[in-house]
Amino acid sequence: MENGPDAASVVEQLRSVFASGKTRSVKWRIEQLKGISRFVTEKENELCEAVHKDLHKPFFESYTAEIATTKSSTAETIKSLPKWMKPEKVGTNLLVHPASAEILPEPLGVCLIIAPWNYPVWLSLEPLIGAISAGNCAVLKPSEVAQHTSAYIAEWLPKYVDPEAVKVIEGGVSVATQLLAQKWDKIFYTGGGNVARIILAAAAKHLTPVTLELGGKSPVIVDSTVDVEAVAKRIAWGKWPSNNGQACIAPDYVLAEESVVPKLVSSLKENLKAFYGGNPQKAEISRVINQAHFGRLVGMLQDGGTLDKVVHGGETDEDDLYIAPTIVLDPPDDSPIMQEEIFGPLLVIKPIKGVAEAIQFVNSRPKPLALYIFSQNKAVQDRVIQETSSGGVTINDTVLHVAVTGLPFGGVGESGMGAYHGPHSFNLFSHRKAILNRSYKIDNAIRYPPYTTKKQKLIRSVMAGDLLGVILILLGLK
Repeated sequence: MENGPDAASVVEQLRSVFASGKTRSVKWRIEQLKGISRFVTEKENELCEAVHKDLHKPFFESYTAEIATTKSSTAETIKSLPKWMKPEKVGTNLLVHPASAEILPEPLGVCLIIAPWNYPVWLSLEPLIGAISAGNCAVLKPSEVAQHTSAYIAEWLPKYVDPEAVKVIEGGVSVATQLLAQKWDKIFYTGGGNVARIILAAAAKHLTPVTLELGGKSPVIVDSTVDVEAVAKRIAWGKWPSNNGQACIAPDYVLAEESVVPKLVSSLKENLKAFYGGNPQKAEISRVINQAHFGRLVGMLQDGGTLDKVVHGGETDEDDLYIAPTIVLDPPDDSPIMQEEIFGPLLVIKPIKGVAEAIQFVNSRPKPLALYIFSQNKAVQDRVIQETSSGGVTINDTVLHVAVTGLPFGGVGESGMGAYHGPHSFNLFSHRKAILNRSYKIDNAIRYPPYTTKKQKLIRSVMAGDLLGVILILLGLK
């Protein structure tokens, strides 16, 4: 690999470590989780500085979205891990009586985690927390696009966790290709659909299970029952301070009832001025990650008649990788900005006549990772939830469902497969092994040949769970 160890050798070493059994104990797992927590605590400033170099992300946003989330996740996992690891007792039936049954979570083995660039600390460490808590060995490949953060994690994380069981490997496409050529017990990928298809194809050769955290065009539905000013503030927060739109669950487009559109647009403008003043470029706001993404977003803004629909923002500075927070009102449905995931500071507002039109519009497109509903009408909320499909939903706010670790976070359809966070991360990286333990005290003769008429009656009653029928047959009364 690029200035790194051979991929096959790395996997072989990790398999040897896993076979030794060292990663299975609760003590080992908790030691690693505490190490991750110490890492983000002791290196908080350095990590935030690395993220700032990559994304120009404000320290406040880096702390809340990268550091605090990781610390919270490790703390909850450490607290709950002994409970999660316990076998889960399940009931049995007459057919296997007397017996006991349980589900035992066991580690999968050696896992590969391919992280994205937009939240380069949190989205590297969050799945790693799940892999370690389940007792696995792992390779973490941070995104080479966030080069400063990747380098810092690669240098320092091994000093806080067991370097024999957790490897950090840097690199670009060639490294990822070599890693994907190996046999893994689990692959976890966060990113875009095109790369996800490559990963699935590689995993299929080894029948490796894959979790894909992707994205899509996350819609916002706004009806006429809302407090428009409050709605505008929450949409604006979910779009721009959240990495300047470079987030997989950032609001992508807003379907708003026609009567609220003028006030919604003006309130969004007011909030942007309150957030960033008259010149957002001089304020604390993330930049576009690199030239390639800058060019993609500028093209999206200029193509398909979109530029004529800009009602706020639109300024760009290629040297600074800056694109102003921009509001686009009702661009053509076939324009690139309405066909592709934006993943940047451009927000579309599309007027609709009512919730039925919004539902039809959402359902005509691939299932999104997140969907946001702003309505004071419970019937409207329920209707949207029941008649649309998305990875997750937040009602009367944006983005915040990702912060509730009891909720599984993941996509559906083209927005991903599998879900994690909290106990869901532990389960994702575990195999839930079914165990039945039978006694020798009683052996039910009805299952053995020859199959008599009496046995036929007995088996029907047993399979139906009819204990009285079994007793009556055995007593010759049925």
